[in-house]
Amino acid sequence: MDIKHIQTEIDAWYLYSILAQHEEDPIVANVFVQMSEIEKSHAVAFAEKMNVNFESVASPSWRAKTLHFIGKVFGYDYVLGALMETEKTLADAVIRQKGKSKIEVTGNEDSHVKILRSILENETRVSGTQLARFEKRHRSVGGNAIRAAVLGGNDGLVSNFSLVMGIAGATVGQAGVLLAGLAGLLAGALSMALGEWISVKSSQELYENQMQLEMDELETNPEGERKELKLIYMAKGIPEDQAKEIVDELMKDKNLAHQVLVKEELGINAEELKGSAMEAAISSFVLFGIGAVIPVLPFMFTEGMKAIVLSTIFSAIGLFLIGAAITLFTGKNVWFSGFRQVFFGLAAAAITFGIGKLIGVSMAG
Repeated sequence: MDIKHIQTEIDAWYLYSILAQHEEDPIVANVFVQMSEIEKSHAVAFAEKMNVNFESVASPSWRAKTLHFIGKVFGYDYVLGALMETEKTLADAVIRQKGKSKIEVTGNEDSHVKILRSILENETRVSGTQLARFEKRHRSVGGNAIRAAVLGGNDGLVSNFSLVMGIAGATVGQAGVLLAGLAGLLAGALSMALGEWISVKSSQELYENQMQLEMDELETNPEGERKELKLIYMAKGIPEDQAKEIVDELMKDKNLAHQVLVKEELGINAEELKGSAMEAAISSFVLFGIGAVIPVLPFMFTEGMKAIVLSTIFSAIGLFLIGAAITLFTGKNVWFSGFRQVFFGLAAAAITFGIGKLIGVSMAG
């Protein structure tokens, strides 16, 4: 155990308290308060074990403060999602490490996530609607959105940086590099946007078709669906008589029964189907374009070796920032993650530059 573990708990304490302050639903806010108190107790316990003065280290890290800023700008659902992603990532890392060391996995490795789930499920005042809303928020917003933004920018930067360096190697950084870079930006961004649109749209159409089939089955064979619902509840450990009562009540409302069947039998969250394929496509286009424009910028104002050097510097900075941003949901060391991203990005660009150089020499010969 080292100081990093204490900082992780302090950050979680800080972020859960922030979530509690900005949660409109008082019952869910109380859950976040309980989680914050649990995380603080962990931090205090770790500090005592390491003979560290807790008050001297009880400050949130830059990562936690950045997530707070993201919450202010984009909404605190993003913070919840990123926090849960971090908890899961850390738990997975512990499990992997235990596997390598041949240490028994006890099931407590993801205790932070389980504690939150337990509080939510055992809090008698938390309704099913509130629980479902929490589930949707932490699964489909937050971490996934931040990760998509970071990876979208990374794809644009690495791919266009490699393309620009390849052309620059073949032409010694002449003006044609700018045209190639802009073409690569537009082609890549359009490809990403179309791919995202097709992915979202096809998923929606597939799920909508499955949901309609379930409704048809409910209308043509209600008794069969009644039995399915009863078996679903019995599989959850509910006694048969009680399961039958629940199903009898559900079947009084066909739409409600359909919602339960869609969620429990098909595993589909109907709320997630409301996302716009066009919005996803536009977001993908913009994020890819932001990353892709970085290596092209110097060629807009200069050319030759000066433009190549400036493009490399700009891209290296961009790669480092992307690597640092990834640590928002991995919890890894920012310097390690940043320089790792720079290394791989520069390596890819160096390979394409070398290939371009060989092609340029061959064509000149």
